[in-house]
Amino acid sequence: MDTIKNSKVFSLLIITMIYIMAAALGLYVYIRLPFSFWADLLIADVVATVFVFIFSVILGNASVYDPYWSVQPVVIIAGYAFTCRLTSATLLLLISVIYWGIRLTANWAYGFGGLNHQDWRYTKLKEDTGKLYPFINFAGIHMFPTLVVYGCILPAVFTAVSEVRANAGSIAGTVICIGAATLQLFADGQMHKFRKSGSKSLIRTGLWKYARHPNYLGEILMWWGIGIQAVSVMPGRWWLLAGALANTIMFFTVSIPMADKRQSAKPGYDEYRAGTRSLLPIPR
Repeated sequence: MDTIKNSKVFSLLIITMIYIMAAALGLYVYIRLPFSFWADLLIADVVATVFVFIFSVILGNASVYDPYWSVQPVVIIAGYAFTCRLTSATLLLLISVIYWGIRLTANWAYGFGGLNHQDWRYTKLKEDTGKLYPFINFAGIHMFPTLVVYGCILPAVFTAVSEVRANAGSIAGTVICIGAATLQLFADGQMHKFRKSGSKSLIRTGLWKYARHPNYLGEILMWWGIGIQAVSVMPGRWWLLAGALANTIMFFTVSIPMADKRQSAKPGYDEYRAGTRSLLPIPR
């Protein structure tokens, strides 16, 4: 098993099989449920997450869940786009989510080191929480992100089901989404290049010269772009922006503080933080 876990190819095959089975299980549950589409989707999403969680425990690696963040929205919006009447508004959402999802999944696969490699944040949580880690693993690492991303993709689902046409707001939201994913593309590319150099210092080149977390900015903007697309064609459903808001709060209260704390041990961090914005990649 250790040999397989150390192999990136075999590890990717195992995770791919897990996700295919999780998607099939989620679809089966969704079809069998008698409630409204959004409730059925929520339950199916939770069941699929539990399935992935079980395998993450079996394999002893919470990073089995990592691709869920980018795979789940693509599967969901594609499913609704092709089972409902495909309108211009849905098409723009489909393009936005697929572009974002392919880029983010490819970035995860590029940096994936095999099933013996676990995200440093999960390892840190395990060290800090001790006996509470199994609960933290299920509720915090798996279920909470699933619910956040469910809230983020829900505006796209309502748009697809409503079969409405695109307007100027749809185009503006699409531009935000494509721009956000492209920002992440450049930021992650610069980070990969920096890590390849072998430097253990702080990255202070490219977008990272002006922002400590330009990749997080892209992720935040992405879901506001999706929300804008939906609300622009369904203004009465402004509450659909709750998902984007929850995602933003998660980054400000969890992701950014954890990343900053990890970087704070590096020499020159205080100076870097004082002169570099957290998110906006513009000079001070």
